[in-house]
Amino acid sequence: MIKLKKNIALSESGFIFDPSTGDSYSVNQTGSEIIEYLKEGLSEDQITDKLKDTFDSDEEQLRKDLDDFLHHLRQLKMIENV
Repeated sequence: MIKLKKNIALSESGFIFDPSTGDSYSVNQTGSEIIEYLKEGLSEDQITDKLKDTFDSDEEQLRKDLDDFLHHLRQLKMIENV
């Protein structure tokens, strides 16, 4: 299970702020949706299913793209595996 740090803030325009470090980042609409899904506590499989409903892409590519994005969030210490 993946867990987004509790204090991560996300604006409607895709601005992410981590108040514990003062770091901020911006993401596109897809990144914003993934962050919101993480805040809701959805699993990787559930997020992939949601993305399949939104994008006309095969599941393998969506999963790879999601894995890449989650890897980047881990490097930024915004998510943790539980």
